[in-house]
Amino acid sequence: MTLLYRIDGPPSAPVLVLSGSLGTTHRLWDAQLPALLGHFRVLRHDHRGHGGSAVVPGPYAMEDLAGDLLEVLDRNGIDRVAFCGLSLGAAVGITLARDAPERVERLVLCSASDRFGTAESWAERARVVRDSGLEPIADDILARWFTPRFRARRPQAVARFRAMLTATPAEGYAACCDALGAWDVRGRLGPVVAPTLVLAPENDPATPPAQGRELTEAIGTARLVVLTHAAHLANVERPGAFTTAVLGHLLQEAA
Repeated sequence: MTLLYRIDGPPSAPVLVLSGSLGTTHRLWDAQLPALLGHFRVLRHDHRGHGGSAVVPGPYAMEDLAGDLLEVLDRNGIDRVAFCGLSLGAAVGITLARDAPERVERLVLCSASDRFGTAESWAERARVVRDSGLEPIADDILARWFTPRFRARRPQAVARFRAMLTATPAEGYAACCDALGAWDVRGRLGPVVAPTLVLAPENDPATPPAQGRELTEAIGTARLVVLTHAAHLANVERPGAFTTAVLGHLLQEAA
């Protein structure tokens, strides 16, 4: 399995992994990168089947996505990382922190849950995408990614992310839907011991704050911050507040 990844920042700095959502690439984190590089060596990647990473036939499992990332870490001699994941990326982070706790020092989970919707809804989305690509569902997804206010005020940003979404290979997207449909770790989060910040966007229809609260309660080391005036891609819609919260957690825990 070959992932596209980028590592930026000073070689001597601690490593921070940024793992994105379904239908995005490593460019999801462009707004965060300048501030984070002042403190970390930052590793961004495209999930399998996304962006510049290889597309292999599905279905995928969350353990496959986490295993891909572990291979990248091993290839670069990186033993232990801080991890920030959004949505699908948060599920990858939980999988790493649960199954390989010695590799994850600190954890940030945004737009996250211990279960995303139902297996049936993900199977239907995967079927549509395999049959017709991303274009038929793109506008519905963007309505979950961004609030109406952001879509009205920042049409160029929305258009950029629409292009990113619709360029995602259909099989890669659908196979990650399969992984999300099988994702259910309710009652199985005890092994997650890394200090954890859960960021719950206030206006996220996909993972509303109630799910963030449930996840926070299920992880004994977690605390919750609700990001106001933001939907699913909160790091794009509220980049300053998002980055401040992430650095506050990571640097406090590192102190």
